[in-house]
Amino acid sequence: MTDVFKNRRAGFISIIGAPNTGKSTLLNTILKTKISIVTPKAQTTRSRIIGIHILKETQLIFIDTPGLFSPKRRLDRAMVSAARESAENAEIVLYLVDSTKNLDVNTLDIIHKKKTSDKVLKNFPPIILVLNKIDIGKKEKLLGLTDQLQKTEIFSEVFMISALNGDGVKDLLQYLAKLLPKGPWLYPSDQLSNVSDRFLAAEITREKLYLQLHQELPYAATIETENWQENSDGSIKIDQVVYVERASQKAIVIGKGGKRIKSIGAAARQELERTLGCNVHLFLFVKVSQNWGEDPERYKNWELTFDS
Repeated sequence: MTDVFKNRRAGFISIIGAPNTGKSTLLNTILKTKISIVTPKAQTTRSRIIGIHILKETQLIFIDTPGLFSPKRRLDRAMVSAARESAENAEIVLYLVDSTKNLDVNTLDIIHKKKTSDKVLKNFPPIILVLNKIDIGKKEKLLGLTDQLQKTEIFSEVFMISALNGDGVKDLLQYLAKLLPKGPWLYPSDQLSNVSDRFLAAEITREKLYLQLHQELPYAATIETENWQENSDGSIKIDQVVYVERASQKAIVIGKGGKRIKSIGAAARQELERTLGCNVHLFLFVKVSQNWGEDPERYKNWELTFDS
């Protein structure tokens, strides 16, 4: 290693926690750009999404993971497995907790397993507790939750932040940079993420679908970018398919007279144009595929293990 690079550090930081604790919001705030979609629905994040942040001589490689919850379907099991694997293979784990809520069963479960299992103790790297949403929570509740969690004696440090407005994030990043091991950077200095434009485009449309349909279509849809054409005028034509499990769900997505799918498409197109910096021609098609959640190829594309 030359003298120019002798002070460099790099490593993986896994962001884990229960659904809706703000993991994706934190990653987007750190990177100052959107690479991970955010909705009020639990389990919005399906894939392990990498975001890369440079802080002076340190390359911090964050892994946004699906939330930890009680899995019921194959996709659920694959998502939870991905989160646990990411934690075990990282240099540092950030465990996010929503400070406005009581401890849920998923948080208590990971604490219990870490305290009682030698295997888990050996596999898990240092865990830093990050109490999120301090901007909207009550101080008394925050202090009580902090005291309750610190008594578990499994966290090496505690930070209080607001992932949404950035409060406390700078201090957290500076602390993490000091913990990562010395060594060469693991990604090119200009790489921000492992997310391709095609993948992000599909995720943005899925976000808009979730936001507009609320409880009407929970986790029964997926989006795939089938065609991506860059035109001579600088615009991009994108064809996407919305896969649902039943004909009744197809009718919900399309809406009366096609109004719902047009609204979803318009919202997605507007954000894609802001993200890509060009005109976008987005065409959405809705298809029924009863077993889309049982297709091994989809799990491969999501970087999830089919037989988790």
